[in-house]
Amino acid sequence: MKLHDLHNTKGAVRSRRRIGRGDASGYGRTCGRGEKGQKSRTGSVIRPFFEGGQIPLFRRLPKRGFTSRNHKEYDLVNVSILEKLFDAGAVVDAEILRGKGVLGKTKLPLKVLGSGDIAKALTVKANKFSASAREKIEASGGTCEVL
Repeated sequence: MKLHDLHNTKGAVRSRRRIGRGDASGYGRTCGRGEKGQKSRTGSVIRPFFEGGQIPLFRRLPKRGFTSRNHKEYDLVNVSILEKLFDAGAVVDAEILRGKGVLGKTKLPLKVLGSGDIAKALTVKANKFSASAREKIEASGGTCEVL
């Protein structure tokens, strides 16, 4: 087989529709747009989720809750994970946790939570500590450094 022998399979390529070229073409007069109505007019664009003038779904549903403008998101790590992954005397920070695959690729500040137990003395560097996490780390002989 050579390049000059290659052809599209039959029916794979269709000629474009020539609209508005007389009734014999099958797309004359109304050009496939039907009779009257919004979609038959030129330049008509119907925005997504438009429901024909009916009150749209997102306006019909009740609004619930409250969203704070000052909400901060954190990468969260529990004390139990630090216990599993690190040896006594290790220094733990966000970069080391990312390297071990505990945190995702997002560059959010790190917060240590107190779920689980810890018995190793670790030096933990984070942006925030929960009260129970600070208690547990310091009780095991470790230190908490706030960045």
